[in-house]
Amino acid sequence: MVDISLLDPATLTNILLIAISGTLICVGVHFVPVGGAPAAMAQATGIGTGTVELAAGSGLVGLLTAAYMYANVENAPMALVLAAGAVGSMIMISSAMFAASLIYAYGVGVPFASAQVKRDPITGARQDLYMSKGTQGQGLPTVCFVSGVIGAALGGIGGSLIYYVLIGVYGSLINPLSASAVAGVFTLGVFYVNAVVPSYGVGGTIEGFHDPKFRRVLPKDTITSFCISLVLGVVAMLISMGM
Repeated sequence: MVDISLLDPATLTNILLIAISGTLICVGVHFVPVGGAPAAMAQATGIGTGTVELAAGSGLVGLLTAAYMYANVENAPMALVLAAGAVGSMIMISSAMFAASLIYAYGVGVPFASAQVKRDPITGARQDLYMSKGTQGQGLPTVCFVSGVIGAALGGIGGSLIYYVLIGVYGSLINPLSASAVAGVFTLGVFYVNAVVPSYGVGGTIEGFHDPKFRRVLPKDTITSFCISLVLGVVAMLISMGM
């Protein structure tokens, strides 16, 4: 057993970095346009699935790209690993939103319109003129798409940072292959936890950063996520003590 103290400055720094990473994941989820079941029926804006699935999906892709960068670039700097994770998550969410948009436009035949703003904050196009009665909006307007890409980038950076920290800790205690596996599984766990937190705050659907719900629930969810991620950081360091 390796003698590692939780009060060691390096260990405390790692715990804090994991807490920040988890918080970034939680904040990123609020940016992603989550439509759930209503979106699946074109009765709300966003992707027709929940926060956990979207966060885990984008997080997994970002984790793969970050791990690939770390493994294939000798002495890969943190910034490069984080950028790889962000790009991977952004590609995944963008692909999901693009595919959903094709289905909305050509499969269902609905215009893209937000119920939360009169004009799209990005393009300035009128939204209320195209709202269908009895819905909360349709499709993925430009502002929703942009918001989703931002959210994916934050989530990808958060997940990559956790992986970078853990692979550095575990890699010095066990063989590199096992270390990458343990770090990857733990990172996915943090993704799931920090996706469930905003799912309670969001309570169904959210369009993105222009949604009034975004400003209402984000502060509370951020604090909750930071506290939970802080505990997860301690757990991650305790695991290293048993190696």
